[in-house]
Amino acid sequence: MKGYEPRSSSSCAACKFLKRRCIPNCIFAPYFRADECKKFAKVHKVFGASNVSKILIEVPEEQREETVNSLAYEADARLRDPVYGCIGAIALLQRKMIELQHDLAIAKDRLARCAAAAAATHSSSSFSNDMSNSNVSLPPFPEFYSCSDFNDNFSHSSSSQSFSRNETGDDFLQIPYIF
Repeated sequence: MKGYEPRSSSSCAACKFLKRRCIPNCIFAPYFRADECKKFAKVHKVFGASNVSKILIEVPEEQREETVNSLAYEADARLRDPVYGCIGAIALLQRKMIELQHDLAIAKDRLARCAAAAAATHSSSSFSNDMSNSNVSLPPFPEFYSCSDFNDNFSHSSSSQSFSRNETGDDFLQIPYIF
């Protein structure tokens, strides 16, 4: 076992928590050191000491350390979010990744439009050999609307009218808001 040192006469965190005498071949001792009482307390609260010992007995010895780390992580996540546990954290990260990919696609699209506009401006103007005289102009940045502007648009529109995308190319109207 990596990082395992023979223990002194002190009990492991599991035996301390369970208030029992720690035997020399204790299944918990290599993975719950005496100073890791909180780690075992979380694992015990979620899985129970009996279930953890059964899991550790079934797992090959070379994989037990990773198993304990996984159980500790899952127990910590389950205590923070009792309904979803680790899955809640994964879902949150996946949702954030999708939002960032969407934002990146919008930024790449804007960059391509700016580059095309700059190329069109540059090719239509007279080309001079002096690079200091060639100025690249960027298209104007779209206006940002306040929340009251959106509320006014929705409250004044009739039910037969549909809210259409602004023709100026305002990409911020396309960003989904996930709460």
